Amino acid sequence: MSKSQSGAVSAGKGTKRPIVLKPSDKDTEWARKKLRDGSDGRGGSLKDVLKKINALKEQVKSTEVDDRSLAEVNVADKYGSVREVIERSCPEIQTSIEDIMITVANTILNGEGMGFTIPTRGTVYVEELNRIVLKDKASFTSFTNSGSTRKVAIVTRVLQLVHGVLTKGIHVTKRDLFYTDVKLFKDQKDSDGVLDDVSCMLGCTRNSLHVVASEKGVVVGRLQYLEDGDEIDCTRMGVGGKAIPSNMTKVTSMRSDALFVLLVEKDAAFMRLAEDRFYNRFPCIIITAKGQPDVASRLFLNKLKRELKIPILAVVDSDPYGLKILSVYMQGSKNMAYDSGSLSTPDIK
Repeated sequence: MSKSQSGAVSAGKGTKRPIVLKPSDKDTEWARKKLRDGSDGRGGSLKDVLKKINALKEQVKSTEVDDRSLAEVNVADKYGSVREVIERSCPEIQTSIEDIMITVANTILNGEGMGFTIPTRGTVYVEELNRIVLKDKASFTSFTNSGSTRKVAIVTRVLQLVHGVLTKGIHVTKRDLFYTDVKLFKDQKDSDGVLDDVSCMLGCTRNSLHVVASEKGVVVGRLQYLEDGDEIDCTRMGVGGKAIPSNMTKVTSMRSDALFVLLVEKDAAFMRLAEDRFYNRFPCIIITAKGQPDVASRLFLNKLKRELKIPILAVVDSDPYGLKILSVYMQGSKNMAYDSGSLSTPDIK
């Protein structure tokens, strides 16, 4: 290396000069267009995205919500006998439980033994309703059968506990129900499974039994509603968001100026969007169930769609697990196919 009179360092022999690539005018102009925020309506810009979302919102508002029940759709010839449960009042459910137990008592007095007719909970996908429903099949579970003795005992105990909860007019979680008789239930999966069986037996939703799941999902963004009379503003809930209430009957008066609902699979993505106040730049409501959706999150999403009539956009992993989560939101799950009408939201983009 040698120094010139001007003080600049020049490369000596054998020294490789750095290659400097000068962008062409065409490349420079392309980069400048990418940096602009889309005031010219460039594809993918903020203005362009909001324009498409507004068009989608108007389309959703102009489309009638398909609230048809199985009774209104003639599917017996195609799918066989199918059924779904409905919301029932406390007195109706209490009367049904009492009728079941009177029938059981009569069979015992007649020397026919003790047992329950429990739905088999087989499922079928009904294309006309775009959701999974329950096949109308049942089997008799007898106490005298050694293989089902414990099952009959658990069903009897759950019916007793549910009747007591309804009589008191309170709500309990599935965990609370399990801890009332740990020696009998042994595992919460046993009490949870029988609880679903009881819902099918009584022809009512699980919420009608006043037994709810623990809070899991969260929501943040442009949404206000009343929860048991208290005003909730989801824009003022910090980056952690507002826990989705497990008792959906206490959620009323939903109000929002959002253009869409953004359904996010993972909690990490939700936190990032909440920290960036994504809902201020793109007016929206952001929801996550932190993975596999729980009942409360599915009920809340269904309620949002019905009351606000805005589109729902989902962000999930492009793998089998992510698609499974999306399908549970859209078509329901096999375990709770009996209540798919209120737990599924078919039109998710």
